[in-house]
Amino acid sequence: MDVEKLFDPDLVLRNGRRAHAMQTPDADFLAKIVAEEMQDRLSVVERTFDHAIILHGHSGLMAQRVRDSGKAHRVTRLEQHADFLEPPIQGVEDGVTDLETMSVADASIGLVVSPLSMHLVNDLPGLLLQIRRSLHPDGLLLAALPGTGTLAELRDSLLQAETDLTGGVSPRVMPFADVRDCGALLQRAGFALPVVDRESYTVRYDTMFDLMKDLRAMGMTNPLMARSRKPATRALFSQAAQTYSERYSDPDGRIRATFQILYLSGWAPHESQQKPLKPGSADISLARVLGQDQGNRGK
Repeated sequence: MDVEKLFDPDLVLRNGRRAHAMQTPDADFLAKIVAEEMQDRLSVVERTFDHAIILHGHSGLMAQRVRDSGKAHRVTRLEQHADFLEPPIQGVEDGVTDLETMSVADASIGLVVSPLSMHLVNDLPGLLLQIRRSLHPDGLLLAALPGTGTLAELRDSLLQAETDLTGGVSPRVMPFADVRDCGALLQRAGFALPVVDRESYTVRYDTMFDLMKDLRAMGMTNPLMARSRKPATRALFSQAAQTYSERYSDPDGRIRATFQILYLSGWAPHESQQKPLKPGSADISLARVLGQDQGNRGK
């Protein structure tokens, strides 16, 4: 089935390759935060996996952490382009596959870790299904992606500025999924014990232009198919920067930028996993418990 493309895959790749080539100091702060959080979540899993895939990490950061954790006997990173596999990491295997494809055999992987790439996938339900099929029974998926609320201040400022200047708007910040959407997608793909939670990170900048510079260095510039092909004017950005400062600055004049990161986990089904009780299988009925409670309240 053909899926309508929300993102331009060629532009996504160009943005990522440009960001990787720039190697801007400290622009990987969000990737480091997410890698540390995912490593912490992996550390509490009381088992070791035979083979781990790091899916589209765009750097070796996550692969190094999984390798050093001792949670996987074998680690492979799969990237969109060979550029992202440089420099090589000792003890980590490499491979290339596009964002939409999990190019491994069914039931062959114990652990899949996807840091900050799933928000750029056009067919996320299809990718999650491929990942679930690639996991052997009781295999684990850990993923992180920006969620609703990410860059809300920038979105609002650009929208207001464009409305004031032109009377219309074009999409300039990509949409992000929410917790409920991601939980439903994990269930739809057949994952057992799905969990989705959210962490919010606030980063401060001197100006909106400093934020946009970081976004460019992170490969997070606008990849939408529906984006305007006309170059944004200097007047638009100047107006947006003023609006941003007026609405979202702290007393010291610095502005705030929000990153809401959703952390997902799900297991490939296995008979040993905990399962919810079937309706009617409880030993004591809820009505009976409530009745006893109401009786006690009346005494």
